[in-house]
Amino acid sequence: MRRSAKGVLVSVCMALALALTLCLAGAAFAAPAKFHIGIITGTVSQSEDELRGAERVIQEYGDVNKGGMIRHVTYPDNFMSEMETTIAQIASMADDPLMKVVVVNQGIPGTAEGIRRVKEKRPDIICLVGQPQEDPGVITEVADYSIVVNNILRGYLIPYMAKELGAKTFVHISFPRHMSVELLSRRRAIMEEACKDLGIKYAFETAPDPTSDVGIAGAQQFILEKVPAWIEKYGKDTAFFCTNDAHNEPLLTQCAAYGGIMVEQSLPSTLMGYPGAFGIDLKGVAGDWVAIQKKIEDVIVKTPGNKRLGTWTYSYSWSTSCALVEYGKRIVEGKAKLGNAKDLWDSYAKYTKGAQWNGSTYRDASTGTRMNNLMMVYQDTYIFGKGYMNAASIKVPEKYFLIK
Repeated sequence: MRRSAKGVLVSVCMALALALTLCLAGAAFAAPAKFHIGIITGTVSQSEDELRGAERVIQEYGDVNKGGMIRHVTYPDNFMSEMETTIAQIASMADDPLMKVVVVNQGIPGTAEGIRRVKEKRPDIICLVGQPQEDPGVITEVADYSIVVNNILRGYLIPYMAKELGAKTFVHISFPRHMSVELLSRRRAIMEEACKDLGIKYAFETAPDPTSDVGIAGAQQFILEKVPAWIEKYGKDTAFFCTNDAHNEPLLTQCAAYGGIMVEQSLPSTLMGYPGAFGIDLKGVAGDWVAIQKKIEDVIVKTPGNKRLGTWTYSYSWSTSCALVEYGKRIVEGKAKLGNAKDLWDSYAKYTKGAQWNGSTYRDASTGTRMNNLMMVYQDTYIFGKGYMNAASIKVPEKYFLIK
């Protein structure tokens, strides 16, 4: 059967389009990335947001195995007992001759040694760390630049906002490993002092470490079982705060079911516990943080958690994975300067449209010395059903900067 002229034209156009696509694909394959950036994160079960951030930059800049720029590996869930594995994974980045930047987010114990080995072999590689868990004096000696949540300011701001939401008691939940981390321990001390000054009762409760023998499941089960008893003990006008990511989901579940307030997580994010706690399917809005926030809010406002549960619009952990990769890329390309705060904020802004990031360099509580390669950041807090708390405009008394 003879084809119409229009049909022939369509076929020719389709053939040309396919040829062009194949040509472009071949060109991209023929010209792989000029340099590589390595990023090490936790797994979905321990640190999902950091991992999703790595996936976001892979989507943008491509996987090394496919001619792209990004090499991504994860550290073990039981990283405390498998520290040598973590160290080896970080150190292995130096074996890639095209590697120019290594990002570790979160900087779990062993990160400093891993970076030391990278620098020992390749001093030219720029090493950036998100949320280091090792002491500031340790990580700043080896890493070129590190980012941490501003736990100094948040140590005051979280209890302050809890009181604004009606809290009469503030319960801090953690375990020995985290309390051995200087910044986490210091934040706890600031929270306790802030509660005293604000007229709120402060309490500390111990929960199992997910990296211990009980594992993540056991640690989460403990929270599920204990929160009702804690609420009965302290009352429904109690604000809870936990230092571990895995504890957030059961804590949110029980706060909504039995009462309780949760201003924000240790590493704030709409993905940190909320989808699992409220059975929310986010497949249709994956990667759209504003849409994710709205979808979660639509559910929470119908629960007792309305105006009592909060977070940050953009995940700190996700944003930091993206921003540090972008920051490192721009430094290598000569578009940013290492240590320049404005260049860092610009890197964050690329992935967090409309969000305000504030921060300052870390100041040692004992000596008052500033560590210029350790930047402390924070974002305004959003309470579901209520809106932003204007945390960035709250004046934090000077005394809290020197509590240790």
